[in-house]
Amino acid sequence: MDCLEDALREHGKPEVFNSDQGSQFTSEAFTGVLNREGVTISMDGRGRAYDNIFVERLWRSVKHEDVYLNAYATMGELMVGLTKYFAFYNTERPHQSMDNQTPQEVHKTSSGGGAMIVDKYRSQERLPVALRSSGTAAGEVRIEIEPAIQQAKTGAAPTSCEKLSAT
Repeated sequence: MDCLEDALREHGKPEVFNSDQGSQFTSEAFTGVLNREGVTISMDGRGRAYDNIFVERLWRSVKHEDVYLNAYATMGELMVGLTKYFAFYNTERPHQSMDNQTPQEVHKTSSGGGAMIVDKYRSQERLPVALRSSGTAAGEVRIEIEPAIQQAKTGAAPTSCEKLSAT
């Protein structure tokens, strides 16, 4: 509990604390601290071990391909470094799971890659459903990728997002 108490003291309380249902997170001592501080507790459902697999894999790549190699000393260095890395990750780095295409190539052509999962909440037949972008929806926020890539290559952080309107 010391680590949780220290984190709350140093960084303030979050609105929501999300975790899996591991015994360390479901103990009365742990949940009691969160409840005392008024933090909403959110837990992944039983058997949902693969819910975060894509994000976990992304952060593994970020850490091993950038953060550990650069050992950023300041938050500013980290922000610029991660901006550059994500521009590289999305536009230059081939991904084995996407037939060695970049995410940008896959997004632009709607080809390659795409996770196949069972959509057990919407599909009556529980058939695999491809997860990939199919365009933009009203009110969606999109980062202007080309200016962001150019800024990242020069070391500047992205400065704006474009709000899409309904058509």
